[in-house]
Amino acid sequence: MQAYIAAMPEWKRSLGERLDSLIVRTVPDVHKAVKWNQPFYGHDGEGWFLSFRCYTKYVQVQFFRGTSLDPVPPKASKHAEVRYVDICEDDDLDEGRLRSWIEQASNLPGEKM
Repeated sequence: MQAYIAAMPEWKRSLGERLDSLIVRTVPDVHKAVKWNQPFYGHDGEGWFLSFRCYTKYVQVQFFRGTSLDPVPPKASKHAEVRYVDICEDDDLDEGRLRSWIEQASNLPGEKM
């Protein structure tokens, strides 16, 4: 996981470190893995609740049961329950909102992959 984050380009690396730290602080017993070239977070043996990935102009955080979060993250997916939040370089990161989504997501059934 740390090697993945260290390899994130430019400003995305510090955002990846910030996201990883926020997830660990919110869910101290979180299980981590890199699958399909992106970091996944979940509960060991219980499935995954979120991942994130780099795109050219943003980092996308993916909540696997996003439609069950309050409020629902802003970006829809072709998968019925999945919702995204895209974070661009100059965005003012709302850690309180992210922490709330991470905590809520961690308490939902995980996605088996």
